[in-house]
Amino acid sequence: MAAHLLGAEGLHLEYPTKVVFDSITLGIEEGDRIGIVGRNGDGKSSLLGMLAGRIEPQAGRVTRRSGVRFGVLDQRDDLDPERTVGQAIVGDRAEHEWAGDARIRDVIDGLVADVPWGALVGSLSGGQRRRVALAALLIDDWDLIALDEPTNHLDVEGIAWLANHLVNRWPRHTGGLLVITHDRWFLDEVCTETWEVHDGIVEPFEGGYAAYVLQRVERDRILAATESKRQNLMRKELAWLRRGAPARTSKPKFRIEAANQLIEDVPPVRNPIELQRMAVARLGKDVVDLEDVSVSYGDHEVLRDVTWRIGPGERTGILGANGAGKSTLLGLVCGTVQPTSGRVRRGKTVRIGLLDQQFSQLSDIADDRVREVLARHRTTFMIDGKEHTPAQLLERLGFDRAHLSARVGDLSGGQKRRLQLLMLLLSEPNVIVLDEPTNDVDADMLAATEDLLDSWPATLIVVSHDRYLLERVTDQQYAILDGRLRHVPGGVEEYLRLRAAQESAAAGGRPDQATGAAATTGSEISGAERRAAQKEMGAIERRMSKISTTIEKVHAKMAAHDQTDFDGLRTHTDELRILEDEMAGLEEQWLELSELVE
Repeated sequence: MAAHLLGAEGLHLEYPTKVVFDSITLGIEEGDRIGIVGRNGDGKSSLLGMLAGRIEPQAGRVTRRSGVRFGVLDQRDDLDPERTVGQAIVGDRAEHEWAGDARIRDVIDGLVADVPWGALVGSLSGGQRRRVALAALLIDDWDLIALDEPTNHLDVEGIAWLANHLVNRWPRHTGGLLVITHDRWFLDEVCTETWEVHDGIVEPFEGGYAAYVLQRVERDRILAATESKRQNLMRKELAWLRRGAPARTSKPKFRIEAANQLIEDVPPVRNPIELQRMAVARLGKDVVDLEDVSVSYGDHEVLRDVTWRIGPGERTGILGANGAGKSTLLGLVCGTVQPTSGRVRRGKTVRIGLLDQQFSQLSDIADDRVREVLARHRTTFMIDGKEHTPAQLLERLGFDRAHLSARVGDLSGGQKRRLQLLMLLLSEPNVIVLDEPTNDVDADMLAATEDLLDSWPATLIVVSHDRYLLERVTDQQYAILDGRLRHVPGGVEEYLRLRAAQESAAAGGRPDQATGAAATTGSEISGAERRAAQKEMGAIERRMSKISTTIEKVHAKMAAHDQTDFDGLRTHTDELRILEDEMAGLEEQWLELSELVE
């Protein structure tokens, strides 16, 4: 029988305007790997906070087995900005102590190999700080670990490394893991149980995300009268899991016969032939062609000799490490970046809609009410042969009708993301470009977004570190490797193999970052070329500095705010997330230039 690690009994938590949990009782045993899912605002982080002892419930108690070591990664770190990266991760350990530990070296290589070991924490970007905080946690021995959105700021490779680390961290039937994440691939890869937080309760499901979808469909079928919308959506999700990704559902706990029975009358997720026919009708045969395109900053080529002909109705995912050139590639497609050589041709009827990370589409309408914004668009849209009003489309994305009268600037991060996507779709683009669309959204909204995109007759280009999303909404993937665009028929798995081979080939001549040696970045450049690169980076750095100052002010406001004012704290939290999302987007652009001046 598995040993008990932690238990919670009769927990009650409420704020002045909301009861978060009424009376919940749950336990964590040795060997548990638990994923926590639920809509934004339903209490996932509050649950983790109570279990970790950082939030005091109004009633009930949390108990731990004597001697249990419990490590926690919050969404905010408590790193000392005056310490170096090395000090923040390994503390005052002598170098021979930690450098001789294979697990510590693996954590450092997996998470912070590209972060200067001697840099001050206060000088790091938000993404770098996040990875340093995660590394500092994972090098220590813990019986139980709780992680709140650990995949934020990690690229596909980093997420794959973290999943492998957690799967193999403890011997079988020992250790415990609690993780909040909207990354559904990560949930399936790591977790053996799923807790859904909803309506003031915590409902357990066996297995990872795929098994959770099956069990939720069964639950929703029983409650069909009140859950019909969610039932239909999740049945479609289950159909994709069974038909499109058999490896995900091959685990013994996933009841295949029951799944097949549930989806026997569900049509394929999308009809690619019909979508292509409709896309050709709207676009013609010419969309965007990149012909022998290169983009350089000084002598440093970000992209080289890229030839890519984008066809009508194609659904393409773009893979690449942070700084590989994904934002530059999107800029070429959208016309915001001009090639150094080669040419870009766009069809005469092409209308591009871009969903970026900075909510730029909403900046000019922050003072308008949502209802007023929707009223400016035409009254109905045809989707799957049915007419939809803008308000119905927004509701389909999980937007509460009660918020239609709210001002755009007062919406939460998740609500803004829903409205931003709707605004993009209402502009009726025939080429949709999504740049990291999973920020600020929960699994339910991701499923709703994917459902809507399934029937939207447009060419789709997606850049995302969320491999589940890429596999779900795109039919082919390309990767940026060494500045070149390469088709990867094997998808994310093939890309990871190629990157591993690339890293292995380069490892022979690369100094060890953790010992303080400087990393090489390629050929030497002249002073003039360095100045040119720095000029390109200057505007980005100034904007990042302003955002950093604003983030510090928001943190100060939160610290001084009445901690019982739940709505006020949530407003500050939403403001903080928007700022951090914009900072992440700027960091991505900055990384593409940084190799020249390192």
